[in-house]
Amino acid sequence: MKRRIDHQATDGPRLWAGIEELSEDPRFQAFIETEHPAVHEFSKTARREFLKLMGASFALAGLTGCEKSSFITALPYVNQPPSEVIGLPRYYATAVLLDAYAQPVIATAHAGRPTKLDGNPGHPATQGRSDIFMQSAVLQLYDPDRAAAPSRHGEAVNWADVETAIGVMRENWLGDQGEGLRLLLGLTTSPTLLRQIDAFLKQFAKARVHVHTATGGEARQQINATVYGQAVDLHYGLADCDVVVGLDDDFLGPGPDQVRNALGWAQGRRRSSDRPGNRLFMAESVPTATGALAAHRLIADARRMPDLAEALASALGVAGASKPDVTEAEAGWVARVVAACKDRTGRSLFVSGLSGGAAAALWIARINQQLGNAGQTLKLTAPIAGPTDAGTLADLVSDINAERVTSLLVFDCNPVYSAPRELNVGDAIKRVRSSIHFGLYRDETSALCEWQLPLAHPLESWSDARAVDGTASILQPVISPFYDVRTVHYVFAKLLGEVDETPDAAIRATWQASFGDAFEAKRKQALHDGFIAGAAPFVAAMPASNTIAPPNTTGDLDIVFQPDPTVWDGRFANIGWLQELPKTLTTVTWSNVIAVSPALAKRLLADNGDHVEVTIGERHVKGPLWIMPGQADNTVALFLGYGRTRAGRVGDQLGYDAYQVRPAAKPWLAQGSLRKLDTSEDLAVTQLHHRLDGFDLVREVSPGQVEQTKPEQASLYTPWPSSKNAWGMVIDLDSCIGCNACVTACTAENNVPVVGADQVRAGREMHWLRIARYYTGDVAEPRSFFEPVPCMHCEDAPCEMGCPVHATTHSPEGVNQMVYNRCIGTRTCSSYCPYKVRRFNFYDYRALAESPEHAAHNPDVTVRSRGVMEKCTYCTQRIEAAHVAADKENRPIRDGEVVTACQQACPTKAIVFGDINDPNSEVSRLKRDGRHYVLLEEQGTRPRTTYLARWRDDNTESRQG
Repeated sequence: MKRRIDHQATDGPRLWAGIEELSEDPRFQAFIETEHPAVHEFSKTARREFLKLMGASFALAGLTGCEKSSFITALPYVNQPPSEVIGLPRYYATAVLLDAYAQPVIATAHAGRPTKLDGNPGHPATQGRSDIFMQSAVLQLYDPDRAAAPSRHGEAVNWADVETAIGVMRENWLGDQGEGLRLLLGLTTSPTLLRQIDAFLKQFAKARVHVHTATGGEARQQINATVYGQAVDLHYGLADCDVVVGLDDDFLGPGPDQVRNALGWAQGRRRSSDRPGNRLFMAESVPTATGALAAHRLIADARRMPDLAEALASALGVAGASKPDVTEAEAGWVARVVAACKDRTGRSLFVSGLSGGAAAALWIARINQQLGNAGQTLKLTAPIAGPTDAGTLADLVSDINAERVTSLLVFDCNPVYSAPRELNVGDAIKRVRSSIHFGLYRDETSALCEWQLPLAHPLESWSDARAVDGTASILQPVISPFYDVRTVHYVFAKLLGEVDETPDAAIRATWQASFGDAFEAKRKQALHDGFIAGAAPFVAAMPASNTIAPPNTTGDLDIVFQPDPTVWDGRFANIGWLQELPKTLTTVTWSNVIAVSPALAKRLLADNGDHVEVTIGERHVKGPLWIMPGQADNTVALFLGYGRTRAGRVGDQLGYDAYQVRPAAKPWLAQGSLRKLDTSEDLAVTQLHHRLDGFDLVREVSPGQVEQTKPEQASLYTPWPSSKNAWGMVIDLDSCIGCNACVTACTAENNVPVVGADQVRAGREMHWLRIARYYTGDVAEPRSFFEPVPCMHCEDAPCEMGCPVHATTHSPEGVNQMVYNRCIGTRTCSSYCPYKVRRFNFYDYRALAESPEHAAHNPDVTVRSRGVMEKCTYCTQRIEAAHVAADKENRPIRDGEVVTACQQACPTKAIVFGDINDPNSEVSRLKRDGRHYVLLEEQGTRPRTTYLARWRDDNTESRQG
């Protein structure tokens, strides 16, 4: 459906969810009134796509045909171990990885099968919280598209063949001290792997190591080394900040440090009687989750960041800073920042992103030094990820082209896909005499290597890694490997000529030196805790005194490259949970988009979904356009991670490949042009599927407007009989960053199926929880809001009244329940629900008998058949488990003992759940807060899920019911 939109409309609703709402096109109104029709016309290929997703179990699993499933070991026991208690899960402390950094987890395993990952509550960096990548790692474990056995030239071999070949290679390398031997890998934080790399280079003195990362880890190290004169990592003390100022740095967005930053920001944000809470100032070219929370957000093209940094430095009295030319809006923003930082020595923090490069980062470092933030809110450590003295991928390609490379070992990275195409990495690898790829998948790089050796998943591995704060974890396997795979440490041991006697021999060797005589006791403690106490020590460093000229930015448009919010750099492309997860600001699923400003879209006469072509130099890429409210007029955003050709059955041939036009010399900010094409596509977007009609959906209050909680409205319904416990939830909108960790956690906990792009386009996504994204104000410069919307569990629930077979019921404790085998699919309850939180499964999404998806399911939650309504249940299985535990000990349930999956995951602790009958519970305290309000209160449904209004940091008009 095409809808011509007035991109400059300013008189729309007070809250609007998408630019479509600013259109008066009658076709859009018809779309809203139809909402998600029961009969939807699909394309001729829709059934084929549906079966393809069924073949990948919508997320992870595969049709196994007539062959015996390799996942049989992950099914429930035939011969149960004597120590196993039926129905009781086991918990293991370990870690998964994101950009090489450890994400500490507690893995829940049922009958030997890991089914859920949650943050480790004892870990100092994450404190038990998680993000979408941590939650989805368990799904990747069961992916049948992983490489299952070693191969050579695409033909299957066994590990005995591999070890024989490695032995022959070692003899050749020893003969010339590794001349022509190169290692290519991503950054790693594993102490054991770094130790093995050092040992390898000592054996083969002429070998060289090269590093390739696509998401910015390598670039940040290079910028920091330029700014501080030595390699350092930056650590933000957001909890101690009164003022935070960012230049194109989405520090609350996805990435290895998201959870730690979100925890700190939320802690500093919470107001108290003696502290007003922090204020956030953002200057950015492309809207981000961080910018959506800013008290003052400046929209500026990416090329302006170095000038803005110097303007800030000049206004704050930094020596050597000149006064660059700035616009009136930029000058006003700078003045507000300067005023906010007055008398806050050591209580502010300035940060900058990759698009500003070293030029902006140097001024930001000097500002932090000038304001006393260095050593207080900004601390430095030696680099946690290494190796730090490695060569670049461009150096490697140059050496290959000069015929100086005869053997190439590629570890767990995919440069053929994720490197700038101008490097021609694929052609270079083909010219190497002997090449080996080690990785989870037979990806684009492994397809061009002579050997492909499959690596074990972190949940199958003995390994180690460090978190973003430097705290080390020893990874222990939660389950035996499904495939004929090996750990990276086993492979390196063979390369070193060592005999790996036990699976954890290399790990033991690393930590024996650290633990000394108390090795066994400390090792057991580390495995029990999930980490080894002790973060990286802080170091001191001064910003460089020289001046760094900003890069040349001549050209029509700024082209900004960003990792995709859900599939990252492409490594998670085959995980259906992440493909179907709405991206934070666009709510697009199953694809990436080319984001432009409303003004630029108007110049192009383009709407959402129209195809456009981006040109940088002589390279071109085309993709669907997305109009991003609040984006800088002359900045275009390209998102990495799509356009895969060997990701797997779920991730192949989705979206466009931004790496095709990414310049090697300017990987984060380039200049180019944009033109509209004559084609378009219908994007799978979720924002308007469950649109609420009402007002004050998101409320804001200023400190002087906070009132006492209003008395509860009278109701015509007969009150429910009182029960010992009454469950309720409060969501603090001032803390929500829209990260979707809660949505992914709910999906994992409650066996929520993935339905595919065609079903999403029809409004049939199955998520039990959504993050509604709203705007207010002008489309060119709006303010943004996030609002998690689960089932409200109304006391006077219209759905219960409307169900003709009493399938939706009210528990004695106030939980709105679903009796699935009663439901006959009339969908009356969904029609009656004013909050649009019920989902109907039009198809049978259950996996086939031999599918590995069974191993990933939570056995405590029913897997629903076709034709029933499903929705949030307040994780009733967790409530019942708490009842059982309390009954065994003859005591009441303690406050905080029942933790829902969404609450457990939330990195800002914005969600609180508990017993509202207990006046001393945290949830009861929040319901008495002056910011407390009820969503769609005028409906009189008396929901148990309620909200705290968002604080407004300035004195302009606030929305208050």
